[in-house]
Amino acid sequence: MSQHLFVILLLLTAAVGAVAVVRRFKLPSMLAYLAIGIVMGPHGLALLAENAEVESFAEFGIVFLMFSIGLEFSLKRLQTMRALVFGFGSAQMALTALGTGLVTALAYGQGWRSGIAVGIAVAMSSTAIVAKMLSDRFELHSRSGRQTMGVLLFQDLAVAPCLILLPALAASGDDLWRSLAVAAAQAVAVLALLIWLGQKLMARIFDAAARVRSNELLVLTTLWIVVGLSFLTAQAGLSLALGAFVGGMLISETVYRHHVEADIRPFRDILLGLFFVTVGMMLDIAYVLANLHKLLLAVILLIGGKAVVMLIITRVAKTPLVASLRTSAQLAQAGEFGLVLIGLAHQLGLISIDVFQITLSAMLLSMFIAPFLIARAASLSGDMGRGDWAHKATVIQNIAVHSLELGEHVIVCGYGRTGGRIAEFLAIEKIPFIALDVDPQRIAEARTQGINVVFGNADRPEVLQAAGVARARSVVITYPDAHSAERVVRIVRGARPEIPIVVRTTDDKDVARLKAAGATEVIPEVLESSLLIAAETLVQAGIPMKKAILHVRAARAERYASLRDFYTPPKK
Repeated sequence: MSQHLFVILLLLTAAVGAVAVVRRFKLPSMLAYLAIGIVMGPHGLALLAENAEVESFAEFGIVFLMFSIGLEFSLKRLQTMRALVFGFGSAQMALTALGTGLVTALAYGQGWRSGIAVGIAVAMSSTAIVAKMLSDRFELHSRSGRQTMGVLLFQDLAVAPCLILLPALAASGDDLWRSLAVAAAQAVAVLALLIWLGQKLMARIFDAAARVRSNELLVLTTLWIVVGLSFLTAQAGLSLALGAFVGGMLISETVYRHHVEADIRPFRDILLGLFFVTVGMMLDIAYVLANLHKLLLAVILLIGGKAVVMLIITRVAKTPLVASLRTSAQLAQAGEFGLVLIGLAHQLGLISIDVFQITLSAMLLSMFIAPFLIARAASLSGDMGRGDWAHKATVIQNIAVHSLELGEHVIVCGYGRTGGRIAEFLAIEKIPFIALDVDPQRIAEARTQGINVVFGNADRPEVLQAAGVARARSVVITYPDAHSAERVVRIVRGARPEIPIVVRTTDDKDVARLKAAGATEVIPEVLESSLLIAAETLVQAGIPMKKAILHVRAARAERYASLRDFYTPPKK
């Protein structure tokens, strides 16, 4: 027992240190877990041993990953991006898998089945790395960003068929086509049944759980659905992950989607981290070092080959060269599910240990290189505004058009719940405003209601200029990202030293920094919610409402310097 406890402590210690380091450099946590497995695994320091129980837990990491992918699946989104998804995505998967298969067969002397197995694994790119970087770099909705996300969405959809294809490929030669046909028919029948029943039952199940008003019950219900559907698909001869994907897809069509996603994230992240540790443990460092020339060639072929494939596809589609180069760099790495597929191919005996080690090593290295490659490609292609020039010009023009007739208006940075409430009050008082947000769905919903909300990242100087900061009466920043809010404050203060700037923050710890940057007033949510709770507590304890409000006013008067005259109780 103490030995197991020591191993858990060792693993947690390494995880805390490694994750802290990679997050310090704004890299995905996945890279930390991979490094832990490589260093501490049986081929490294041998502090962690491969074990069936650990692998079973790690497999549930994949189950929750597929569940999360299912939650992101949207028929509306798929329909909107169908040309990019099925055009660019299918071309990328087919050409990459074909090219990799030929290299595997010719250079490594493997059979065609091994070539297909390696090809579909290598064709996958990392949604976790790329989507995060595109979001941080304001490129999700640029031309290159849309193309990249379209390909990634197709890859997500292709995972389920790949999970069916690999076991069929592992069947004997005489039974191959029969196995493929049986697997496909079985998958279609099981999935059709699950989806048909799920559409009828899913919303009712969650409605019943929600009526109890217990967050614990909602979490348990979600876990029950994930594990239950995974069990059903496994019993039908399919993979655990396939059932989880169906569960996520069904829940995504209900109103509980975002709540479920928030509840399931801790389970997913921890178990997925354990999965990546086990992947790192599979890497034989001694073998890799002894075959370093093969590994370097494999990395060059993987990154270069995937980049060339996307460059050809985008140029054939008449994408400008700058956007083509960016898209190519964004997809020139292996992905999380590629690691799953290559491991499954090895377990099924489709590829030899030599091919497995070289391919796995090349995939891992490509994922380590990806963040730097994406940033470098953007820099070399003239990344002046974190997006290609055509996209940037369109965004700026759209903002300028919506602010052209405004004067003495308020610029609302972020149109979430807080921004929406502010906009509501401004409209009641007939104060003109323009709101900036980066969520297309939120913007579309607001525009249907006639609200002046446009796409734009407020921490860009050109965006604020287009929004009319030079003639605005005030700026309010409502989103919780304190670092971005600080950039906005400094930009606005540099352009307009006298303009009032109100900033929302989630905690008191950022108040001093934002005030030092030039914010007129910083409103911490923790303080306001605590004051309201304290006042309500006093009232429920028998203190008169007027006296409770006086306590709140006194606290606010002490905290908010610019509003002191308003909050200070009048003298008797």
